[in-house]
Amino acid sequence: MATIRPELEADRAAIFEVNQEVFPTDAEARLVDTLRAKVAPTTSLVAEVDGTIVGHIFFSPVTIDGVGGEGVMLGLAPMAVRENFQRQGIGHQLVEAGLAACQRANVELVFVLGHPDYYPKLGFAPVASFGLHYADPKLDVCFFVKELLPGALHGAKGTVAYHPAFDEAFGADQGTEPPS
Repeated sequence: MATIRPELEADRAAIFEVNQEVFPTDAEARLVDTLRAKVAPTTSLVAEVDGTIVGHIFFSPVTIDGVGGEGVMLGLAPMAVRENFQRQGIGHQLVEAGLAACQRANVELVFVLGHPDYYPKLGFAPVASFGLHYADPKLDVCFFVKELLPGALHGAKGTVAYHPAFDEAFGADQGTEPPS
């Protein structure tokens, strides 16, 4: 079992290393640094085992280009757990703790572009069923939302987009694979 806690400034190098190790390039690691400097609100948590950071989760603002969605909305991306610590429930711990932190910060909706077998088990629902879509509709099959404030999805319709820093990190289509 890992200890989940908010990121500290002293954790930043270890967070970079975790993201760099888990993903095929250092784009996610650089993205976290960029978002940390450019946007608010954010939520950033780490998972520690025996004093070593083995996982990280980050939430940053998203927007809906359409009707509704004026409340505080965050996107979960990236989430990373070192390979030696995967399949031990640490990712689940990070998501649950991250959602709880978001709820305490009055976040109404959390979106994630991620694995369709994983995120629904954590209470996320496909965005398309609510009249929402990802910037690249081909990826709607792996784009999900979780309502942290009941009714927050009421009347929300349109295209959901992560912060423009994602475009810079992954290309204009915000990547061809899920960022989490």
